[in-house]
Amino acid sequence: MEYISLNNFINMPIIGFGTWDVRGKFGERIILNALECGYRLIDTAQMYKNEDIVGNAIVQSSIDRSEIFIITKLDLNSNSYHKAQAAIESSLNRLQSNYIDLVLIHEPYSQALQMYEALKDGLLKQKIRAIGVSNFSQQFYAKFIQYCGIIPAVNQVESHIYYPQFKLQEYLDKYGTKMQSWGPLTSKTYNLSTEPLLKHLAHKYACSEAMIALRYLTQNKIAIIPKSTSIEHMQQNLASLDFDIEDNDLKLLANLNTNKSLFNWYD
Repeated sequence: MEYISLNNFINMPIIGFGTWDVRGKFGERIILNALECGYRLIDTAQMYKNEDIVGNAIVQSSIDRSEIFIITKLDLNSNSYHKAQAAIESSLNRLQSNYIDLVLIHEPYSQALQMYEALKDGLLKQKIRAIGVSNFSQQFYAKFIQYCGIIPAVNQVESHIYYPQFKLQEYLDKYGTKMQSWGPLTSKTYNLSTEPLLKHLAHKYACSEAMIALRYLTQNKIAIIPKSTSIEHMQQNLASLDFDIEDNDLKLLANLNTNKSLFNWYD
């Protein structure tokens, strides 16, 4: 496993398992499969309404809690200092843990600074190990860090082969915030297996097109949280860390960048 060192010196796995539409007993089994495959970072959110099954799967796995990095996010229902405090306690209960490794503000809400104060309190009380934001454009991030006090450890954003957001990553790096990608496989918006360059490189490196797309990000020090219901694909995604893409091929892959969001998230 590769790790990224956060600005408070905590190590975060560079690859984790996303759970954005994972639900119910079937979803619980999927998360447990991911843990059995070797994932040690699980990404959830209050908005996903599945923190409970994440907690259940971790308990069932019998893996020591200290070996698993849990990320969750507070949404607009936690739009004040006191609501965010209560939301953190609710997440702790649902996750069946006395701490959360990383808590993010899910979007750049107008009340984000109030919510962040509750995250800072959780950090002080050791209920949270690291705090950050999600879906903050450079403009929102630049304004936020003027007043937030503690620089976010992570900004989780859309990032993939067609929209890696390297300029945003460079800006975040200046202040010590690491970028983490949601939708690193384009959330199925594109069929990566039909992309000619990815097909060519998959043949060259004896792997799948998805593995090339994931390795492109991690080799550029962007953390990723791909999701899959297939054990085979889970294993392949983890195995994307087992090889390096040559410099010339990285340059070719850079030509796939459209500089446009697939989801209009930042318009």
